[in-house]
Amino acid sequence: MTAIDNTHDPKQTSWVSSANGHADFPIQNLPYGLVSPPNEAPRAAVAIGESIIDLQALVAAGLMHDPITLDAILATPALRKSVRTQMSRLLSDERYIDTAQPYLHAASDCTVHLPTRIGDYTDFYAGIHHAVSVGKLFRPDNPLLPNYKHVPIGYHGRASSIRPSGEPVVRPKGQTRAPDAESPVFGPSKRLDFELELGVWVGPGNALGTPIDIADAATHIAGFCLLNDWSARDFQAWEYQPLGPFLAKNFMTTISPWIVTPEALAPFRLAQPARPDGDPRPLPYLWGDADQASGALNLKLEVTLRTQEMRAQNLPAYALSHSEARHMYWTVAQLLTHHASNGCNLQPGDLLGTGTISGPTPDSAGSLLEISEGGKKPVTLPSNETRTFLEDGDELILRANAEADGFASLGFGDCRGVILPAR
Repeated sequence: MTAIDNTHDPKQTSWVSSANGHADFPIQNLPYGLVSPPNEAPRAAVAIGESIIDLQALVAAGLMHDPITLDAILATPALRKSVRTQMSRLLSDERYIDTAQPYLHAASDCTVHLPTRIGDYTDFYAGIHHAVSVGKLFRPDNPLLPNYKHVPIGYHGRASSIRPSGEPVVRPKGQTRAPDAESPVFGPSKRLDFELELGVWVGPGNALGTPIDIADAATHIAGFCLLNDWSARDFQAWEYQPLGPFLAKNFMTTISPWIVTPEALAPFRLAQPARPDGDPRPLPYLWGDADQASGALNLKLEVTLRTQEMRAQNLPAYALSHSEARHMYWTVAQLLTHHASNGCNLQPGDLLGTGTISGPTPDSAGSLLEISEGGKKPVTLPSNETRTFLEDGDELILRANAEADGFASLGFGDCRGVILPAR
């Protein structure tokens, strides 16, 4: 795993004053993204406080040593680490203020894009509390299928419909069939939901036919983001058998657009929680002692909802859920290793979703399907509105915060979307 060094020093501050004490982007974070400053083309950048700094302009000015593109940063761990070290020095040392400040832009003036063209997207099902809760809705006596504790379950999603935080979500149309109906109907989803997930950016990847060993998996993880796998539950119930999700999932996935690196998250590693007594030990290709010792992440996760009426009344967003990344049954390294175990070639910029990360209590559920118990238990909001699933005008926001004693906390930025009516 990545070592802790002077870039993690909690006493380090930046001459970019908004970074000092910033909830998401202090100088200890330095996430990568693709940004368009005003009237300019997209370019690689780093988030620092309420600003971004243009990496390509810094290279052109001779302030950085390496040619920099985000594709190269994803594919080359050594470059990713080198740029972090250089940026930490550049943004902390006041001798660089006059030379570097011209390449700083207010984040609010910039457009943030997807950081790279995503070649492939795979969504897993690694949150065991979510799997159990959803399973109970359909199989009360046997919520987990026999394979769940032996193999990381996943499906191939749609890369073309992944969008950055802030882009609206158009309510999808599809087929549904009521329990008492003979035939399905086509129309807008009435049970639109969110899923609280982490996204994992693939780094160097592997050649076709060459698996990735669990001991090497961490070197193929280039970063993390938040991921909301929007879900049309009514479509899903009708279409998922026998092949799994299709139109219920492929209409859109929202991610936070900043790549939070493994280096930034080094102080927030945890041991993977021990499996309950009686659970099977993973097969040898999925078991690594180092991964079990530090393969989990100490991330607090939050989901909030703000309806159109709440915005009109100037009410704050309502917290639907508080969960933690440690509730995953499989580590990220296990997900990646399993994905490549049959020789499937992962490539730089591929994206993996962890699956919904719910906790063990009702207030830590990572979807409205769980929170409302399949629509039976409405949530009452501060505006006196109720929700079982998402309605047009609702804004859903995912946030994450990494905390550890003796280190500066950091975040991922927002992962948000507003629901628009079906077209």
